[in-house]
Amino acid sequence: MFDWIQNIADWLVYTVLNLNKTQHLAQALNFFIYDTTKILILLFVVIFIMGIVNSYFPIDKVKNYLSRNKLYGLEYFMASIFGVVTPFCSCSSVPLFIGFVRGGIPLGVTFSFLITSPLVNEVAIGLFIGLFGIKVTVIYVISGILLGTISGIVLQKLKLERYLTPWVKGVLENAQREQHIFKETQQTFKQRLPVIWAEVLKIIKGIVPYVIVGIAIGGLMHGYIPEGFFEKYMNKNNFLAVPIATILAVPMYANASGILPVVQVLVAKGIPLGTAIAFMMGVVGLSLPEAMLLKKVMTLKLIAIFFSVVTLCIIISGYLFNIIL
Repeated sequence: MFDWIQNIADWLVYTVLNLNKTQHLAQALNFFIYDTTKILILLFVVIFIMGIVNSYFPIDKVKNYLSRNKLYGLEYFMASIFGVVTPFCSCSSVPLFIGFVRGGIPLGVTFSFLITSPLVNEVAIGLFIGLFGIKVTVIYVISGILLGTISGIVLQKLKLERYLTPWVKGVLENAQREQHIFKETQQTFKQRLPVIWAEVLKIIKGIVPYVIVGIAIGGLMHGYIPEGFFEKYMNKNNFLAVPIATILAVPMYANASGILPVVQVLVAKGIPLGTAIAFMMGVVGLSLPEAMLLKKVMTLKLIAIFFSVVTLCIIISGYLFNIIL
């Protein structure tokens, strides 16, 4: 879907700047141009669409329904399923996270999406089947969905809304105020458009610096951290290999399709599959660039809680994978 952006990034780095593809700088710069362009486009599109939806959709009714009705975890499961069908990395999922929160969806349900989206998608599933077979793929997909569902439920139980940043709270207030105005005045879409567009630009302006800094960090890691750097910590004789692999994965940054070949190499070198997959989940589902992006919408305490819960679930999944497989 974003091949044309990759082509532009390749042209700028390898043709215009005449950098060699094997250079760390070239790889980091290519990654930065591609991801920055892609995520900014996603920001505009997603926030604009959510602005239109919010102007017509009964936010309060949906919020109250999800909050008051006992759906027995189904809402978290559905959010995780939605995460599966959206092929985004962790940083690309952040714009959708903002849209969910702005739409009044409970925070735990939103977290279920944010966790599952980068971990499981059709590209990762296709590569998993090719590299590890159907059985491992099915177990991975189920574990990814359960990880998002359970983590979302746990995070919702902690009632963390108070740890959202003032910026997000302001966005929520604006969304509710805009919908009230639209409802009271019965405006046409053409009349609503300037207000929607102004809010889109306001949100974009607020988050762009965090996007750029986050992706810059990701680009440097992508270009300069050698893929085999962490292998010595993950051998099968180390009982703590799963938590070590998960924690050491956080500084790295890649999407599922990018890290899967690395997982294959790790397994080929004798590292247990569960440990390698925990490493992959850590790289894909948790990253410093993602934390930089989330800093705009979450306080440091909320980011720490979010990362801790997901890290714990990934570690448990890694041990279970090693037992099952």
